[in-house]
Amino acid sequence: MIQAIGLTSAPRKERPPAVDNVSFDASSGHVTALLGAPGAGKTTSLRLMLELQQGRGVAYFRGRPLHRIAYPSREVGVVLGDVPGHPARTVRGHLRMLCAAVGVPARRAEEALDVVGLAGLRDERLGTLSHGMDRRLGLACALLADPHTLVLDAPSDGLSVRESRWLHGVLRAHAVQGGTVLFSTRDPKEAARTADRVVTLDNGRLVADQEAADFARTRLRPRVAVHSPHATRLAALLTKEARGARRSVEVVRESGNRLSVYGSTCADVGETVFRHGILVHRLADETGDMGPVPAADARAGEHARSRRAEAPSYGTGAPSHQAEPSADHTAASLHRTAAAPPGDRSPLPRLPALPLLSPSPLLSPLPPRIAIRPGRSPLHPLRYELRRAAGIGTGYLTALAVLVTSVLLALVLARLGRTSPPRLLAAWPRELPLPPAALGAGLLGALAFGDEFRHPALAADRGTVPRRLGLLVAKLLVAAATALLLAVLTVGCDLEVLHLLHGREVARIPADWVPLGASWLGLVVGCSWAGVLAAGVFRSTSAGLAAVLAVPVLVVPLVHKVLEGSSVRSAAGFSLRLRELPMMRWPFGGEEYLTAATRVIAQPVGGALLLSLTALLCAYLLTTLRGRVR
Repeated sequence: MIQAIGLTSAPRKERPPAVDNVSFDASSGHVTALLGAPGAGKTTSLRLMLELQQGRGVAYFRGRPLHRIAYPSREVGVVLGDVPGHPARTVRGHLRMLCAAVGVPARRAEEALDVVGLAGLRDERLGTLSHGMDRRLGLACALLADPHTLVLDAPSDGLSVRESRWLHGVLRAHAVQGGTVLFSTRDPKEAARTADRVVTLDNGRLVADQEAADFARTRLRPRVAVHSPHATRLAALLTKEARGARRSVEVVRESGNRLSVYGSTCADVGETVFRHGILVHRLADETGDMGPVPAADARAGEHARSRRAEAPSYGTGAPSHQAEPSADHTAASLHRTAAAPPGDRSPLPRLPALPLLSPSPLLSPLPPRIAIRPGRSPLHPLRYELRRAAGIGTGYLTALAVLVTSVLLALVLARLGRTSPPRLLAAWPRELPLPPAALGAGLLGALAFGDEFRHPALAADRGTVPRRLGLLVAKLLVAAATALLLAVLTVGCDLEVLHLLHGREVARIPADWVPLGASWLGLVVGCSWAGVLAAGVFRSTSAGLAAVLAVPVLVVPLVHKVLEGSSVRSAAGFSLRLRELPMMRWPFGGEEYLTAATRVIAQPVGGALLLSLTALLCAYLLTTLRGRVR
């Protein structure tokens, strides 16, 4: 079950909090509706419960707050808005990626698609799904790890009657199997029709907590809906006849030519219409909402909320289960004092004065703070990253564009005849700060984190992308493998095309190809890592690509200026001494590998790239540790 206690959002400057001390329960095996008009605080309450928003209070899921559950996605399935996935990814690919994130077998994707009726659309792109299909996919994401609790924010908004009926059937089936279902809605009729318990919010405060039957009896009432071009005349006639017959009938003029007649029947209204010869376009029975909760109900809700907030002990980390005989009496009184029809102007009975529990000096006067805690996803980071990188066509298109650009540049440079063989094979003119392969690797690295922040896929219930070191290592490994493959393909394609069109004298491999190859691979991999780290620090693909371009454009001149400055003469010969370092004899050999590595670092771009990677890695670790301290 769910126990929400004292949920209070952070203050908004001079405005009152969006949610103020809301407490309610959602039992296992039942469907609970969180009802309220737009702006009543439904979404904020759900986000506070899921620790996605800062505030005060606590929410227990089967006796444990969310931050004390090892794998939250396996306990709570969440649907907050649309599916936060890349629009170019397929339905099956998105679910298989989430399987790696929550740590369940990939076959669960097919099972979830069968449950929500999307088996025939498994190969469709997310961007092509309709609103109803998107809602079904969101429910499949929530059911992926077979959670005990489902929390959904306005799941039926924008759905047709048939789709809404199907959705509530799935939620009811989950509750019948012993699960807990909590969903928000603004439609009172939907809440009364589909839920077992209805919790009503108004202006961020709890105003009613009722069983669905009591809610339908006290908050909903039958009415006759009439559409007529002579609505004003018909309203006057109905009011006059009701007054003459001394019947309690209320006629409410709605927008357009619509009337809502309370306290009458279709037969009575039809007879009046027939007698006076009034044209009617529609005459039907409906169930209407009674409008805002009266002040007495608001006082009852305040009383119930204050008692709920005082009962638990916040310092224990688990809810208190002590007996509260007056709490049930308060709920019963709340049900008895629900709103009367507007035609009945008799005052509502006041609640009896109930003794409040005396606050213990050991209890905190305020509920505990709610801090935003990132999730632990993905549980299988390398598997997740491989599926993420291979699930969309951006990487393949980028690699193709890099190969085509490199071949064209190599042909142009060969025709000019003023480029050295290493730069010719790398398609790196002196006018460009970086070769196309390095820029492409940097872009792919920046997309590794940038797409996550644009289209978050990691456990939508936990907010932003986690900064786990395991996820960073997985992204660095996949980015390095992609960059190495791109670097080898680029040189290979350039070499083959040059050999085909210009002969062997142009397409020749340099004699010192080992250190040159090491420098080339180090440059491409370093650019990809710079893109990954910068996008992770600045949360943007553009920032990641800008960091890659900043290495030769800004960092290299800056390093030159620092090393050649008069105030640091001791560092002026750093590059020369670095080249002489491999001349030392090492006890176990390996001087040639050290030579290749030091030649890469000794180059201006290599040294600047190493400096940039070190700074970005330190920034990433700093933000990660800062998030853990909070």
